[in-house]
Amino acid sequence: MLEFEQNTDASVIKEVSEATFMQDVIEASKEKPVIVDFWAPWCGPCKTLGPQLEEAVKATKGALTMAKVNVDENQMIAGQMQVQSIPTVFAFANGQPVDGFQGAVSASEIKAFVDRVVAANGGEVESGIDSAVKSAEQMLTEGDFEAARETFSAILEEDPNNIKSFIGLIKCNIAVDDLDQAEAILNGVPLEISKSPEFESIHAQIELAKQARDAGPINDLILLVKDKPDDHNARFKLAQALHGAGQIEEAINHLLELFKRDKEWNDGAAKSQLFTIFEALEPNNALVLNGRRKLSSMIFA
Repeated sequence: MLEFEQNTDASVIKEVSEATFMQDVIEASKEKPVIVDFWAPWCGPCKTLGPQLEEAVKATKGALTMAKVNVDENQMIAGQMQVQSIPTVFAFANGQPVDGFQGAVSASEIKAFVDRVVAANGGEVESGIDSAVKSAEQMLTEGDFEAARETFSAILEEDPNNIKSFIGLIKCNIAVDDLDQAEAILNGVPLEISKSPEFESIHAQIELAKQARDAGPINDLILLVKDKPDDHNARFKLAQALHGAGQIEEAINHLLELFKRDKEWNDGAAKSQLFTIFEALEPNNALVLNGRRKLSSMIFA
């Protein structure tokens, strides 16, 4: 594990010119990665991106440095790097550009970019991989699935046994309904971590997502169950569809109602489905605790 010294802001963030670019970027990146921000005083998006990028770099506690290049004053460098619009950001490592992006991006994407650069270059775990995982999980929560997938994948290249990144990558594919890829990733988990309980939960999530595909339109099923309350198959499919739509509590309630009406229907399918839903959630989730309590009261009634 690499360790980095605490640096002052002045040494972490530098204004770089054509005269100092070779020393402050190319040569410096052979020691630790350098983020290069191509900007101009008249560029509106630069005024937002620059400070956010600086904060993200400072947060790595010296794992990398940042060079700011004013393209108006350093047109030769901008031309050599084929900078066609600003802001443009490059990451240099070992004397070469290794990553980058153009235009204004969200704060979470900036942080993920910086963390990814640190992690890919052997950065300190807490400020690199763990932080990158947190950023990717935030992007997943915010619905930025493509950026989250890219970051989780980059982390796994650095740390092939990172359980959280495997889980996150699988969840991204579930979210975009690429269940075949989600299952392929799950099947490719290294043997030494494959028995971790987290993968039992994600397996249940994939199974529930598959079921939701075939359940049918929710509104049609709601009307059918309302018209025929004892149509157990319709109620079961409604529960599957509701879960697929994120209405987990409603799905649980319909399965509990089905179990109440006929415990043995379809070889106890309602109880089995409830256990699958509980397995897909966190054990201390209120829906799990309440659902298990209600189910138990029916079993032992």
